[in-house]
Amino acid sequence: MFSRDIGIDLGTANVLIHVKGKGIVLDEPSVVAMDRNTGKVLEVGEEARRMVGRTPGNIEAIRPLKDGVIADFDVTEAMLKYFINKINVKGFLSKPRMLICCPTNITKVEQKAIKEAAEKSGGKKVYLEEEPKVAAIGAGMDIFQPSGNMVVDIGGGTTDVAVLSMGDIVTAQSVKMAGDKFDEEILQYVKRKYKLLIGERTAEDIKINVATVFQGARSEEIDIRGRDMVTGLPRTITIRSEEVEEALRESIALIVQSAKIVLEKTPPELSADIIDRGVILTGGGALLNGLDQLLAEELKVPVLLAEEPMNCVAKGTGIMLDNIDKLERSIV
Repeated sequence: MFSRDIGIDLGTANVLIHVKGKGIVLDEPSVVAMDRNTGKVLEVGEEARRMVGRTPGNIEAIRPLKDGVIADFDVTEAMLKYFINKINVKGFLSKPRMLICCPTNITKVEQKAIKEAAEKSGGKKVYLEEEPKVAAIGAGMDIFQPSGNMVVDIGGGTTDVAVLSMGDIVTAQSVKMAGDKFDEEILQYVKRKYKLLIGERTAEDIKINVATVFQGARSEEIDIRGRDMVTGLPRTITIRSEEVEEALRESIALIVQSAKIVLEKTPPELSADIIDRGVILTGGGALLNGLDQLLAEELKVPVLLAEEPMNCVAKGTGIMLDNIDKLERSIV
């Protein structure tokens, strides 16, 4: 029995795995629940995510990736091993080849850590590719032509902005401002304004259900519960879209700034192509209400949301796996 090639979108918030010939077979949160006393892994993925903020003292729900890179090597390795065993792609005598995506500005040491974790979790040969490039391919852009394509990939830990041409990155920027930071900003805003402590899960619910980053694009409200900082008792408040826009304003300004810097460094011929083709938004953060409108207004170019933005990187790995022999020549 031969093993299959697999592509991994090793995200700060989610891990997606694409198996050659089968498509995306796994989409789980990057969370591991461990017993602090014994160091034993109890749950991984969705089951572990349910435990975030809800565990007794000896059980810890860990997110082993931070800002797109490995923060806890052993836990990442355990998580990858678990996911790879779960999808059952190892052959009887052979191991799968893996293609893993990473942010554009990670260091050689961080790259080595990702490679080692993948090899230890059962990869025969591990290739690394830059995330915005793979996201652009997954979003259906033909980046191998001599024309400019611009992609803004907003994940859980990092936002990668890149202009691509001839199958490679021309200019790029990566900022550690993405989905997780948005949750944190909402959490801090509620704490400051209402003196109410809420958890990560509640902040994420607010972001998904009522948040907007473009004034007037959405007007909804949500009731949230938390712990009152003054009395220490549970309390319910109502949050409106306008407040979330205010809470996220500074964070979003950083992403807009990065996109502007990348456009300023882009050769004029490619800039002309981008005006024609527009900018593609990918990644889970791209689903944030009003983001496409805000970027279009600030950058003065059309901005389009990719189809299934969460899956673009995983889809892209699938397309690249079909051409893995070309990759073998281009990546050492």
